[in-house]
Amino acid sequence: MRQSLIESCRAGLLAAVLVVSGFGFQAVAQTPPPADNAFSHAITLMGEPKYPPSFKHFEYADPAAPKGGLVRLGAQGGFDNFNYVVSGLKGDLEGAVTLIYDTLMTESADEPFTSYGLVAEGVRVAPDLSSVSYRLRENARWHDGTPISVEDVIWSFDTLKANSPFYSAYYQTVTKAEATGTREVTFRFSETGNRELPQVLGQLRILPKHWWTAKDAQGRQRDAAQTTLEIPLGSGPYRLAKFEPGRSATYERVADYWGKDLPVNVGRNNFGTIRNEYFRDSTVLIEALKGDLYDFRTENVARNWATAYDDFPAVKEGRLVKEEFPDRGNGNMQAFVFNTRKPKFADERVRRAFNLAMNYEEMNRALFFGLYRRIDSYYFGSELASSGLPGPEELALLEPLKDKIPASVFTTPYANPVNGSPEAVRTNLREAVRLLKEAGYELKNGQMTNVKTGEPLTVEFLEFQSVFERVILPFAAQLKLIGINSNLRVIDQAQYQNRMRSFDFDVTTSSWAESLSPGNEQREYWGSAAADKPGSRNLIGIKDPAIDALIEKVVFAKDRPGVIAATKALDRVLLAHNYVVPQWASNVSRTLRWNRFSRPAVLPRYGGSGFPTTWWYDEGLAAKTGAPR
Repeated sequence: MRQSLIESCRAGLLAAVLVVSGFGFQAVAQTPPPADNAFSHAITLMGEPKYPPSFKHFEYADPAAPKGGLVRLGAQGGFDNFNYVVSGLKGDLEGAVTLIYDTLMTESADEPFTSYGLVAEGVRVAPDLSSVSYRLRENARWHDGTPISVEDVIWSFDTLKANSPFYSAYYQTVTKAEATGTREVTFRFSETGNRELPQVLGQLRILPKHWWTAKDAQGRQRDAAQTTLEIPLGSGPYRLAKFEPGRSATYERVADYWGKDLPVNVGRNNFGTIRNEYFRDSTVLIEALKGDLYDFRTENVARNWATAYDDFPAVKEGRLVKEEFPDRGNGNMQAFVFNTRKPKFADERVRRAFNLAMNYEEMNRALFFGLYRRIDSYYFGSELASSGLPGPEELALLEPLKDKIPASVFTTPYANPVNGSPEAVRTNLREAVRLLKEAGYELKNGQMTNVKTGEPLTVEFLEFQSVFERVILPFAAQLKLIGINSNLRVIDQAQYQNRMRSFDFDVTTSSWAESLSPGNEQREYWGSAAADKPGSRNLIGIKDPAIDALIEKVVFAKDRPGVIAATKALDRVLLAHNYVVPQWASNVSRTLRWNRFSRPAVLPRYGGSGFPTTWWYDEGLAAKTGAPR
């Protein structure tokens, strides 16, 4: 399951190519919804929901939190669009889609796999999991006072599925959204037994049909498939108040927000104003924080965390606070990603040779101050990560596919090469050369050359942040030792997005964040059907029947042990193909903030710091630190 909190990292840069197609909707359904079970206030994949129907607020939200004040958030890049249909996952509508638009349900951040009603007051799942029905709240409203309707839900589903590669894949087995009552919408599935799919539909972000199908202030027909800088109509706790393209966007709290007193919202959305400030360069972002141009930063560069702040007076004085928060419950694969659509990367021996050449241990010592661990799973950091040899439950899934998967899955646990000493480096480089020779290459005049074509093996690393230069250049030096010439090309975000969308790259850095409940999104990450869809998350270009089969085992697992076994089996096969050179990760989130804010006594178990959603502006702290500008 894709969690909204996890729509980040490089994934946010993979926007969809959008072409409108004709998904319509039925205003009135001809068949009644399932009547075997009643509507519930919550839906979960494990056990029972933590919070009963009568709950007052989440434990990690303080109902006494004061409202008001300003918080400024910094981001690298800019923006040229406020259309969520076009933006999709790209930057979450410039980082604020959750502020503007509500969803049918909303996740709890202190329990896994559980959602509670937001726009929907109740959910009902068919006993055979062939459909799910949502009943809308009667008082749910758009900011212009218009009720949020079943037609809005159906139009949003049809439009997103028609125009977004992600949603097309995510909802590929949802055949229809139809009205089954005045305030009731039912989603019908082409399959049964998919435990996650009903909950996935609760994440649907509702868009205003009446606004999008009307004309703008200049009399032009709006088009949901086109970019726009027109301020959108929303339904959420904030509205976009003003913006400067590429520089800032200011969101103001909606005083009469229809959902402010719902239990899922009590104690949340406390800031009066949220302003996103945009900066073009990562180095400028650090200096902007020190210059008090924005308030909160998550520091992902170990060198910066170790060296860039401790001598800064505001840190010594306690006005700028450094604090780590635990990351729990989420898996992650961040890696150098090969484009296997290109013949030179089609052979997994070539890909493994790149991993052998990368001296991670020296990077971690010299560049990362020992703050990271090497990633060795596509679900790294979670209970879903494989290790050792497959157990009985995994073997039951893997054995029928034995002729379609690498033999090493059954005999040899996956392990990244270990360098760090001159002897280990020489040994691994020799093994890399051996694998390349097996794959049809030989060294000619110091250049690794394809024996059949005479073409040298070269690689271009494509990035949009210059910060990667410091890790790619040492990697390139190691590759040079085995006759592979490489170069780093840093381009702007718009160009990068377009090249990712069309799979026009050799190697890039990407990240797949995983929840504790993987499911339908795995089809879009690794499935054959997504490999050739422009803008899909299958950057690698995987087309493998065994992987497709294991993805379906994950999707249709009947219980938690089944999910764990199927995911570990899938993980093993992905790793065995050496599709990526895994990078590094940490189990903590490293943050800095100007000391103007307070937080609840209890932090969300699976939500990191919870900032800014459950924090608030503290007048007393701000008086000591100074008010934000």
